[in-house]
Amino acid sequence: MHMPSGFTADTHPDCSSHNHSAPQPFSAGSVLTVRAFSGLSGDIMLTGLARMNRTSQEELNALVTSLRLPIPEHAVRLEQRHVCSVAGWGCSITLPHEHAHRTLTNILDIIEASALTPHAAALARGTFTLLAEAEGAVHNTKAEDVTFHEVGALDSILDICLVCALFDRLAPDTFICSPLPLADGGVHCAHGWLPTPAPAVLALLENVPVCGFAGSGETVTPTAIALLKALGAQFNRWPAMTITQQALVYGTRVFANAPNGSIWAFGNRP
Repeated sequence: MHMPSGFTADTHPDCSSHNHSAPQPFSAGSVLTVRAFSGLSGDIMLTGLARMNRTSQEELNALVTSLRLPIPEHAVRLEQRHVCSVAGWGCSITLPHEHAHRTLTNILDIIEASALTPHAAALARGTFTLLAEAEGAVHNTKAEDVTFHEVGALDSILDICLVCALFDRLAPDTFICSPLPLADGGVHCAHGWLPTPAPAVLALLENVPVCGFAGSGETVTPTAIALLKALGAQFNRWPAMTITQQALVYGTRVFANAPNGSIWAFGNRP
């Protein structure tokens, strides 16, 4: 993995002037928070939730097998990463190459045939439905008529189903995310070069607090924002909590002057 040469404070998202809604009262119980200092993607969310669950590599392999998805057992590898000499976690995903273009119905059939718990399956269905609705809005078509490209690939099915399974296991009473960092630039996809935030991300960002990021390119993927919404994330500042598990998680994308990733923490509210 190529490492950034370094970063300074002025590369971090500037949320100081962001006037998002006043903090909402939270009930006592367990709380999960993710602080997206530069980005969120499906693999970052998978790694973060694996770390919050204290999931070992062997347990992750067993989970992949138990879900009865069309995914090889050793498809996901948790790994330590170092960015700017700071240790964190990430994951690498190795899957058979495919060019399958799936409809929402095709994907929902895969979820139905899996061994996801009823709640995890509902979360996965909700995530893909949000993605289909966003793509439909972008292309002026019905959600059920959308043909997924990147999102229909096995890695996105793996990301979403594993994230939903791990979230269901963790079962936080409250899930809080920071405002999402956005940058100008572009991203290459099945439709060619697109400005960032990509149209599907833009469609899903309504009513979501955001802040500027000094890097360039895609910081939040469609999979990540759809998962956040399907999992019921609230967007707010750090909650008052006693932290029992924490992780610094890095993604695979490299920004020139900042690390790519997020901070995860799980614990209990007073």
